[in-house]
Amino acid sequence: MLTGQQRMNDILAHRSDHCGFWHGNPNHACRDELFAAFGVKDDFEMGLKMGDTCRWVMPEANGMWNHPEGKPMMDVLGGKKRVSLGQPGVFAECEDVAEVDAFDWPDEKYVDFTGTLKAIDETRAAGLAVLSGSWSCFFHNVCDFFGMENYFVKMYTDPDVVEAVTEHVADFYMRVNERLFNLAADRIDMFFFGNDFGSQRDMLISPELFDRFVMPTFVKFTEQAHRFGMKVLLHSCGSIERIIPRLIDAGVDALHPIQALAANMDAETLSRKYKDKLVFVGGVDTQRLLPFGTPQQVRDEVRRLRDLFGENYVVSPSHESILPGVSVENLQAMAEAAAE
Repeated sequence: MLTGQQRMNDILAHRSDHCGFWHGNPNHACRDELFAAFGVKDDFEMGLKMGDTCRWVMPEANGMWNHPEGKPMMDVLGGKKRVSLGQPGVFAECEDVAEVDAFDWPDEKYVDFTGTLKAIDETRAAGLAVLSGSWSCFFHNVCDFFGMENYFVKMYTDPDVVEAVTEHVADFYMRVNERLFNLAADRIDMFFFGNDFGSQRDMLISPELFDRFVMPTFVKFTEQAHRFGMKVLLHSCGSIERIIPRLIDAGVDALHPIQALAANMDAETLSRKYKDKLVFVGGVDTQRLLPFGTPQQVRDEVRRLRDLFGENYVVSPSHESILPGVSVENLQAMAEAAAE
């Protein structure tokens, strides 16, 4: 019988004879309840009990940032409390690249991978594939440095400022990942990073703006991971079908989480167009099915997704966060159907 790591590598090589499974990432608001129901002490044990193929080892969740004065890694609001995604960030009124360069950007000397490396090793010992690397959410960070609406406007009014902020944010993550990959690339199967590029209906910005302000930076991350011999798994919520060909050209090997009810992200469309070019991870609807459906409906949907995507596919929720309201019975049904 193959280990999870062997199964995942077969899936990534498009030669698997059975799909994979990842249960997702229970939200903190329901973790205690789920752990008690499954009789486990933590999410790692829950994944093992449910038959996971892989485990997400996120450095930011394993003590990566360790500033002695408690300063945040990305102080996008200048110490203010967040109240909305549109809230003006520290560069909301900035028109000068020199101001961007003078900002107190994070220093990788405050990065500590002790917890990350320990989690990677225990994942390997359990036979699971490792998904890791800094979350590297540069698109979100840059958005927060301006405020969402302001960010999109500044792409037109102050493009040089937008590009300067993007470069500083990305440079930090690149240096962080270079350090981690030098330490553990031989134990990481996929570089997993996240930037949500879509809404329920469409892209947040046009493909043309994406090409100018996102893609050049995005390619740097995929090329860095490939240089270390790792596959690339991108997390992006929303309707992003319009740019999937760009992502494939940029070196993305697998796509997560497949927001099932977003426009043009249905399994029929994605499997018909891309299943031979991408590995899909996700697709089990978390907006309606998992919280409100029956276990039998969940089983039927998993079987439908497996029929569409084939064996080189990883069954998983259509968002990595399992929110309160999803029953234990539906999670078990998802895992059981994936294992059939």
